[in-house]
Amino acid sequence: MTLATYKPEIANIISNDALSVDDRMTKVCELLQENIDHYDWVGFYFKNGDKPELKLRAFAGEPTDHTIIPFGKGICGQVAVSNENFLVPDVKAQDNYIACSIHVKAEIVIPLFVNGENIGQIDIDSHTPDPFTKEDEEFLEFINAKVAEILS
Repeated sequence: MTLATYKPEIANIISNDALSVDDRMTKVCELLQENIDHYDWVGFYFKNGDKPELKLRAFAGEPTDHTIIPFGKGICGQVAVSNENFLVPDVKAQDNYIACSIHVKAEIVIPLFVNGENIGQIDIDSHTPDPFTKEDEEFLEFINAKVAEILS
């Protein structure tokens, strides 16, 4: 099954006004984490007010101690500064990596823009080495665009 198969379901979750924004983001995280084999942890981080840091807002998977990440630290913190997608095929090869779990082998982080400003990101950890492709990147960009619609 291709990732695009999940787009209608994600669009339905995001457009469900009966749920809070945080509940909708959590449901998206759960859908991805439960149905896509190489998505072992899925979370949304957002800029924490005026502070130069990210704060975890919604996730699915093992609980993490990393609920606050300073800009520039780890993959998420680097994306907060670079405004660019970051695919990490092997986390052990990254000097500036914050380990969330000993099982994580790869990570992908895609920035989330509202009105051209990087306000957050979706972060996926995988226990599978080098699982992420261009398809994952484009799929996660689609999700972030949908989430941006309910944040603007």
